[in-house]
Amino acid sequence: MKKFIAGVILIIGLLLISGCQRNDRQTTVSSRGEQTTISTETLKKTATPTLFIHGYSGTVNSFGGMISRFEGQQLAKKELVITVQADGTLQVDGSFSHSNSNPMVQVLFADNTNNEWNQTDWIYTVLKYLKNQGVDQTNIVGHSMGGVSSLRYLTTYGEPEDAAKVVKLIAIGSPFNDLVDTSDEQTVENLLESGPTQKASRYMDYQNGVSNIPENLSILLLAGKLNETTLNDETVPTTSALSVYSLLKENSIPVEQQVYTGPKAQHSQLHENLAVDKKIAEELWEPRK
Repeated sequence: MKKFIAGVILIIGLLLISGCQRNDRQTTVSSRGEQTTISTETLKKTATPTLFIHGYSGTVNSFGGMISRFEGQQLAKKELVITVQADGTLQVDGSFSHSNSNPMVQVLFADNTNNEWNQTDWIYTVLKYLKNQGVDQTNIVGHSMGGVSSLRYLTTYGEPEDAAKVVKLIAIGSPFNDLVDTSDEQTVENLLESGPTQKASRYMDYQNGVSNIPENLSILLLAGKLNETTLNDETVPTTSALSVYSLLKENSIPVEQQVYTGPKAQHSQLHENLAVDKKIAEELWEPRK
């Protein structure tokens, strides 16, 4: 009987130990089936918020899954939803705790099919609101048009004193060179080295305003391609999503890029891709080694 009780105690102890270990490391499965592990051992938690800005015709569901996954893994905490009305006024739900919780802010545009110039002004309005709330700096994660408008904000406004400073921008599947596909004329390697061979007016605007981007801002470009021979994510050409890489690098803006391949690299699936989750979490919340 004593041996039986001792065995039960041993099993319970092992279960408790394994449970504690699971709290130190979050493991998920990527689009290709491999394990995608986000370490909480090196997790850096601060009061710097991250804004999640949807793309053209986006809704609360656009980044809803990613935000929920980050919360479920205890990497960050959703604290605000800011809805920008068509007239530029803000509806704010929630409040800042100003604690080191890696706060997340979901930004929604009520007129979600408006143009990127108005969205740029709306982003400025949101950043001014954050400044008034005592937020000095913020990160931005933008999908598709959300990334386009965020970069346009930076090339237009730069670093205004009355707005929270953007320190990191992550753009997911953003058509920076509009829908121009230069893959028939150049390789991705050549694009990253020299820029696009054809330049849309949107790209030219970035080129003209790139000097306004703060040099200490870091940018991560995430792009998708359906397979090894199809250089687009079904909506945005891979070359367009990476088109500003060379421009930024030439102007001393720290920039990285990564391309994802497969069904989960489809345009509307990129923000549901667990490998993308991992990359974003590492960029935002894991200290540089």
